[in-house]
Amino acid sequence: MRFFCTIVACVFFALTRGNALPSQALAEFPIQLREGLIWIEVRVPQSAEPLNFMLDTGAQVSVIHLGVARRLGVKLGRLVSVRGVKSNVNGYWPEHVSARLGEVRLPADFLAVDLGQLSQACGRGVDGLLGADFFKGRLVQIDFQNHKLRLLESHHLDGDEESIPLMVRPSGVLAEIRVNGGKAQKMRLDTGCASPLQWVAGKAPSEPYARQIAVGMTEVSMPLVETSVRIGGSEFASVPTGLQDHQIFSGEDGLLGASLLSRFAAVTVDAVAKRLILKKY
Repeated sequence: MRFFCTIVACVFFALTRGNALPSQALAEFPIQLREGLIWIEVRVPQSAEPLNFMLDTGAQVSVIHLGVARRLGVKLGRLVSVRGVKSNVNGYWPEHVSARLGEVRLPADFLAVDLGQLSQACGRGVDGLLGADFFKGRLVQIDFQNHKLRLLESHHLDGDEESIPLMVRPSGVLAEIRVNGGKAQKMRLDTGCASPLQWVAGKAPSEPYARQIAVGMTEVSMPLVETSVRIGGSEFASVPTGLQDHQIFSGEDGLLGASLLSRFAAVTVDAVAKRLILKKY
């Protein structure tokens, strides 16, 4: 199991409104779900072929692979230190890239980082990451059931949906969950985390446990156990959970990955009203 996250600085993006779609959607795009990760095609003027991006809410800003940036002729920005999971690497910020999902303009500034190791771990080329800056100030729905990503104008709860509070920070978005019946803990929504859950549990359990391979900027190994997880009114048993011995980000108790979020039919990140809308199957 693999995950990636990074944190640098905040950027903003402009939304170009296209033709309205049913259910008050401004735009809709196909996504692919592979090995617990969400993939989407991004287009740039310099390439006839679409770029292969990962939807990564755990990354504070959107990222372009350094090799791709050079191939596209992007002028590199200033050198910065990039913090990942158990690793720090150099990147370049900002990289001015004109990228789109259909007619929707993406953030103009990207972080350029070498994603070669991440590509190897994922078993496919990663041209970039569509980060949390894509979600800020927007209403974004990830439809796992129908493999769609939607930008919504508004959203009203259906009978099979519930809303829980969402904490919107400059570095990302967080929601509270309960693990093994314990107290509520703040978890970063991280669709770039292929494992269902990474949890700061304190002292590791004394009983035997498995180990998993996680991928940030580099591969790391960590204990793996099964937990029960409550998200809002939904309870999930036997959730594969990686144990972290300390907080990756201050004030956060772990990472809530796409593999666990995909147990809902759809997840809507409403950064405007600061709520996470969960649709049951």
